[in-house]
Amino acid sequence: MTSSISQILTIERTQLGAHCSSKKKLIEYISQFLASKIEDAQADDIYERLIAREKLGSTGIGEGIAIPHSRLEECDDTIGALFILDEAIDFDAIDRKPVDIVFVMLVPAEANEQHLKTLSMLAQKFSEASYRSQLRTAKNQEELYQLAIA
Repeated sequence: MTSSISQILTIERTQLGAHCSSKKKLIEYISQFLASKIEDAQADDIYERLIAREKLGSTGIGEGIAIPHSRLEECDDTIGALFILDEAIDFDAIDRKPVDIVFVMLVPAEANEQHLKTLSMLAQKFSEASYRSQLRTAKNQEELYQLAIA
């Protein structure tokens, strides 16, 4: 079971200053980014899975945070990626606030319980105002990664 962000996030999957003008463009960008980091993964497959999940209901959980997530056959373990956007975008979040922090989670296809527990851990962590504030003040990728896993 994943009990901390440090178990699923790497510095290579941490990005400060991503620029996307819309939710769709952001998911396209995330899909291409992750496909380049996951062996045998295809950007189109990741995109379709993340979009399908968004159609069920926005993963924008409020306070400028979104946690897009999906299952992926090519995953052996849970994979996380953190993006801080240059400018907040509309993500159809539950509080209607634009999103500027995006944590993407991909899990193995059969990892049902792990998926839910990890989502719960992420939602709890991102509900902390001080944690969100710290992430937003990061000056570079290394600092963002260190703050994220703290």
